[in-house]
Amino acid sequence: MGRIVVEDIEEYSSVELAKKYKSTAGSQPKADPNEVDQCMEAVERDGFVVIENRISPELVAEIKEDLIPRFEYESGRNNFEGFKTQRLYAFFEKSLVCNPLVEDSLILGCLDRIFEPNYLLSQLQAINILPGESQQPLHPDDAFYRVPRPRPPLGAATIWAIDEFTEENGATVVIPKSHLWDDRLPAEADLKDLQPVVMPAGSVVFFVGTLWHGGGANRSDAARLCVSAQYCAAWCRTQENYSLSLSRDTVKRCSEHIQRMLGYSIHPPFMGFVNGKHPKRLLED
Repeated sequence: MGRIVVEDIEEYSSVELAKKYKSTAGSQPKADPNEVDQCMEAVERDGFVVIENRISPELVAEIKEDLIPRFEYESGRNNFEGFKTQRLYAFFEKSLVCNPLVEDSLILGCLDRIFEPNYLLSQLQAINILPGESQQPLHPDDAFYRVPRPRPPLGAATIWAIDEFTEENGATVVIPKSHLWDDRLPAEADLKDLQPVVMPAGSVVFFVGTLWHGGGANRSDAARLCVSAQYCAAWCRTQENYSLSLSRDTVKRCSEHIQRMLGYSIHPPFMGFVNGKHPKRLLED
């Protein structure tokens, strides 16, 4: 009689059942392993890392020219979104200009170290903090996954500086090493460690979802534009429901790597199927 029980749970959770569409996780262009090592050393120690001048001035200018006319509202709806902060959601349906940021090889190289293969894009948005905005409440991004801390992160995020980030114009603020905390909230004594993420346009801050952080107050006379891509473990629910917000025609225009992170992928052995089949079959002509 053939074996009817797997040897262990690792075997069960990693078996590849797909025939036509094998997983492409980790197949993106490889980043320099030394760069990934340096980034991950900082992330493991502090919870975040700043990578300066990651994209070209030309791409920064293209993104800014594309995004600014797309903001429809002058104010947000609550103090978390920001009453003087513009946000652009359902991003891919509006523009693909930021796709290179979502699939940046160094960022994906770091994510490959943090998560199991087939991790997902949780959300993508543009954020334009206007003059007079107050500091956003401090928070960790993956707190909505109600798993007690301390624990490994279930999410990770990038914030790409399309404008220069300064202490005056609303640079993101972080509490270094707070990703190692248990379930406690920041105390008054912790606020002395609050650090603005100052960086030139074209730079990115990468941080894990357990890090306490928030948008800074904009005390300048100009707006501060950024693009934020958030990712999550393959088995976690994403913040944006891409199966409803994105058309299949839009998904077809994205790369294999972005398609995978949008959920057109299988997390072994069969999480994510559609009618018993691989979701990429929905993209076939």
